[in-house]
Amino acid sequence: MLIEYLASLFETHPIMLVVASLFITNLSITGCEIILDILTEKERRWKDTVANCVIFLTHQVVEKTAFASIAFVALLPFFIITPLHIKMTGWTWVLAILVADFTYYWMHRFEHKHRVLWASHNVHHSSVDYNLTVGFRLSLVEGFFEWIFLVPMILIGFNPFQALVALVLIAQYQHWIHTEYIGKLGWLDEVFNTPSVHRVHHGSNKQYLDKNYGGVMMIWDKLFGTFERENKKVSYGLVNEINTNNPIKIIFIEFGYLWGDFKKCRNNQDRIKTIFGGLSWRPDYFLNEKS
Repeated sequence: MLIEYLASLFETHPIMLVVASLFITNLSITGCEIILDILTEKERRWKDTVANCVIFLTHQVVEKTAFASIAFVALLPFFIITPLHIKMTGWTWVLAILVADFTYYWMHRFEHKHRVLWASHNVHHSSVDYNLTVGFRLSLVEGFFEWIFLVPMILIGFNPFQALVALVLIAQYQHWIHTEYIGKLGWLDEVFNTPSVHRVHHGSNKQYLDKNYGGVMMIWDKLFGTFERENKKVSYGLVNEINTNNPIKIIFIEFGYLWGDFKKCRNNQDRIKTIFGGLSWRPDYFLNEKS
């Protein structure tokens, strides 16, 4: 009965109106930015924009299938075994969002550091444009594993519904920051994830790499030494560009590179390290092989 009740909350809980409102707001401001770019003749790579929108629509279809429940189902065993349970109130929703923001920081940081996770997350960074449609450019694969990072939240007493919705709110907050129309915001850039702060995160400039992982708050980046201010023009995209607007290639190209390196490995230790190791790690013998 408890599991059925938690599942029903995705349709009945008032917080879902907030989620829906944010979703509609994000769609609306994205449309407004596109119209503004057309009216002002702002340079935009339109094929890139179309690719972002196609990825977004595909993402919505996937979310409406049974795959959407994978995170909820996967977290249930941890909720069942933990003796701790936090009641849902206004204050615990605030606490859940704060804890989810901390969780997001480390999840995001891991996605930039470990190759199999980066193979999924690099989709979001592969555009050389920076506009609100980039907020739609998300991997279809991340939903299959990101729930793992929520396990500690469940074990300390948050239920799967509250943990998942809190993470969704963290993600939806970030949509508006993918724009160049908003400049620096003074002290807000020191406290919150803002367009200026997030432009840095999308930069391929050496000084901007692996900076500003935070979802809503910048306190985590400041605590763990990854905060960087926007002090020079940002070059967007990957260090090694993929040069394609094909949505399928955008989503899976890095997995192709990973699979190619995996097949070239000579032993299981190297195979495991190729999958889970750092982005630049390769076995020494790769250097002596013809590509």
